[in-house]
Amino acid sequence: MTNNRPGAALGAHYPAHVEKLKARHDRALDVAGASHAVIFAGAPKLKFLDDYYYAFTANPHFASWLPLTGNPHCYLVYTPDEAPILVYFQEKDYWHAPPAPPSGYWADQFDIRIVNELEDIPKHLPVERDKCILIGEIDDEAQACGIERVNPNSALNQLHYARARKTAYELDCLRAASVRGAHGHHAAQNAFREGKSEYDIHLDYCRAVDHVEKELPYNNIIALNEHAAILHYQHLSREVPATSRSFLIDAGAAVNGYASDITRTYSYDDAEFAALITRMDEMQQGIVARVRAGVDFAELHIETHRQIAAVLTENDFASGSADALIENGVTAAFYPHGLGHFLGLQVHDVGGFMADETGGTIDRPSGHPFLRLTRTLEEDHVVTIEPGLYAIDMLQKNLVGTPALKMVNQDRVAWLHEFGGIRIEDDVRVLADGVENMTRDAFATLH
Repeated sequence: MTNNRPGAALGAHYPAHVEKLKARHDRALDVAGASHAVIFAGAPKLKFLDDYYYAFTANPHFASWLPLTGNPHCYLVYTPDEAPILVYFQEKDYWHAPPAPPSGYWADQFDIRIVNELEDIPKHLPVERDKCILIGEIDDEAQACGIERVNPNSALNQLHYARARKTAYELDCLRAASVRGAHGHHAAQNAFREGKSEYDIHLDYCRAVDHVEKELPYNNIIALNEHAAILHYQHLSREVPATSRSFLIDAGAAVNGYASDITRTYSYDDAEFAALITRMDEMQQGIVARVRAGVDFAELHIETHRQIAAVLTENDFASGSADALIENGVTAAFYPHGLGHFLGLQVHDVGGFMADETGGTIDRPSGHPFLRLTRTLEEDHVVTIEPGLYAIDMLQKNLVGTPALKMVNQDRVAWLHEFGGIRIEDDVRVLADGVENMTRDAFATLH
């Protein structure tokens, strides 16, 4: 199997990334009226009435500084004009393997303080606690180490708004995550062609991306046949379907905490459904071609509904003008989710509704409650473009008693129901005059 593990080359742009983070945190501290930012990685959470922990996920604010996604109880201290301090918790333990000593391309950017006991952490934090802000999830008062200002909105708004624009280092990580995800998608498609179950397709995917389940950026959607109509289908059936008709996979991979988010749909052997997938792929690429700096993403989402209306009428799923199909809710019945979202340290990355650094918001357009991004696109934003077309029983039933019902060809909906639906999703970087399609570029490396 091809080794798709990212190498040390990812560190080339890391020093400049740290400088950018310093500048962003300078502004955040200024608006918060503070002198020090203390960022807590987080702590494991016990399961209810149990002594086993849920899988740990690092605070994304901590992960923005460091590729330490599985290290709880660490703290980063940033003070302007000083080297950031990393308080690195390395518990002495014989029940579990302790964290490895800190090393790698990132280590020389920090003043690293290794501690073995939790009670030793506070002595490495600024003495003037009243001049600190703490960013992180605090479940126990002791984790705040005497800092009273926790997650001030003024600072978070600055950081969340700025995080939409990716640094060169972040773009390197996102590209690597796309390549890793492409390997997984290739393995999953082969498993589908071999007639495997959803569960076994999932296992092949995880092996190809070199992840155990807790390392995936989100739960894989591995949907055969009619399961593809369930937008966030969460099960992995062990049973092989009697007849394989279609396969929708929405799955990503992670590199240094940065995610890819890729969706593809395949027909097993039905030529008509394969042709519909091709038409949706062409439509999706047409939407991608419209992406550039200065584009209002909400308007692009509305344009996608017009394109969906064209697909519906061309393929005899519905009749009527694009305006009529949109206004009467027909396109929303076939395509109920948003066009896409920001992507980065979080799959649905923060800041999608922000009007500015102060926390103002941009509302979703009326009638589109599930759109996750309403901002005007800027260079180095990274977004997903993921239109879909589905036969969702609940949404089709909602048309009963409305003018929309007569616009829909129920025989064609019944035909599509056997395949579930189609979604095609790429991760794209916004440029001044177009995009860098990280997903298509990643798939191209497989050939």
